[in-house]
Amino acid sequence: MRVGVRRLRACAAARLLVDDAGTAIIEFVFLGILMLIPLVYLILAISYVQRNTYGVTEAAREVGRVYATSGSSSAATYAAGLAMEDQGQGGADISIGWGPPGTCGAGGFPPLTPGGVYSVCVTRQITIPGVPHFIGASHNSVSGRFVLHVDDYRIPGS
Repeated sequence: MRVGVRRLRACAAARLLVDDAGTAIIEFVFLGILMLIPLVYLILAISYVQRNTYGVTEAAREVGRVYATSGSSSAATYAAGLAMEDQGQGGADISIGWGPPGTCGAGGFPPLTPGGVYSVCVTRQITIPGVPHFIGASHNSVSGRFVLHVDDYRIPGS
């Protein structure tokens, strides 16, 4: 009788092993895909925001440098557009502001006085891809700031 019980237990255990064969691979693949898709989206969304942030930071830097050397507001605006296009973004939807150091002021380019210090701010509205508008995906903005020091020996009006 003991031998019969052992055989039944051994057969039942063997049947459980045979019935469960291959399900671990299916579970692994299903859970892997289930966790991989949000991770890939998160990486893409973060890289989109980072690309825009880097673009406006470089645009602010270029606006300050070009305006300080040329004194031309149109050349500075064009440089901002080039900096944004460098990151694969259009340069048409940015706003440029000037103000005292540490603040972002309104639009318009300041007069270049020798030794003057200004803060250049470039701001862009972004929409995070894949996020619905009712959650607030279109109400995000990124901004970059650059502090411009006008040359002390600059001839006024040039």
